[in-house]
Amino acid sequence: MDTLADIRNRESWSSLTQSLLDSYRQWTGQELIRRTTPEGDLQTLWETPRVVVFHGTQSDPVFEYGNRLALELWEMPLHDFLGMPSRKTAEPVHQEERRRLLERTRQFGFVDDYRGVRISRSGKRFLIEKALLWTVLNRDGTAIGQAATFDHWVFLDASGSGAAQTTHETPTQA
Repeated sequence: MDTLADIRNRESWSSLTQSLLDSYRQWTGQELIRRTTPEGDLQTLWETPRVVVFHGTQSDPVFEYGNRLALELWEMPLHDFLGMPSRKTAEPVHQEERRRLLERTRQFGFVDDYRGVRISRSGKRFLIEKALLWTVLNRDGTAIGQAATFDHWVFLDASGSGAAQTTHETPTQA
């Protein structure tokens, strides 16, 4: 699996991390992580026990950030995750729901009530619950994309039921 050392070679990630965190605070009034220095924030966000992903503003947005837990959940190395259209994480039957969610996030700045099914690289389906999406702004206030974070999901069995599958919920950070 990829490590933070692989990421540090990407100078833009430190700036992106600051934009992700600043925008989260702007929209929610809270911090996503306990912040220290830009380098410390980069490491903490990478290792946080929550999924954090970001896609850009392309007409078919592609992932430009995924932390360690996101890569594990979607079962992908960093080089495959980056540049992948974010729509590929949702099954075709859920694309319209996803489109409406992204539009609502653009309209209001953030949405904190998302619940939906996603699919990993190997085809494992999981239900995301309690996800928060937000518009990410750069230092000039220009929207550069959208990010999402969540720490609760349930793997679904073939019938779509989560009853026989693993539930993941991380403890709340202080």
